[in-house]
Amino acid sequence: MILRPYQHTMVERALTALGKRGNTLAVAPTGAGKTIILSAVAGSLSGRQCVLQHRDELVAQNLRKFRAVNPKRSTGLYTADAKNWRGDTTFAMVQTLARNLSSIPKLDALIIDEAHHAAAPGYLKIVEAVKNKNPGCKIFGVTATPARGDGKGLRAVFDNLSLIHISEPTR
Repeated sequence: MILRPYQHTMVERALTALGKRGNTLAVAPTGAGKTIILSAVAGSLSGRQCVLQHRDELVAQNLRKFRAVNPKRSTGLYTADAKNWRGDTTFAMVQTLARNLSSIPKLDALIIDEAHHAAAPGYLKIVEAVKNKNPGCKIFGVTATPARGDGKGLRAVFDNLSLIHISEPTR
């Protein structure tokens, strides 16, 4: 899959930030292709990864697009129906994983879709469990809406922010 120029720029920025800071939150508008960006970043990182999302539809969407961007990477699922960490990249439901923290293996990267949810208790438990097993684990998130309705900040997870500027129309 060929990334749009602004997606390629965001991937480069995210990878640079992850290398320097260990975490970054990518903010892009709806329709910018955040799932493609997420997939390209994940595909560029080495080691074991987990892509975290909060809805079944997002698991299916993220897995499908990840495979399109990274056809040679192996994948696993950690949901209510399937609990395996097989593969380089596991797609997990936050609700299921938060109830099974001891199952989390040592991860090299935790990737959070709809990352404005990262300040919620279940997400924070997962981030803490991941960091306890590997303090050097990289944390990458994507969202269109970094401001939460409850006013909670995201600094507990992300201390770096990357914004995307769209110079071409989105869908």
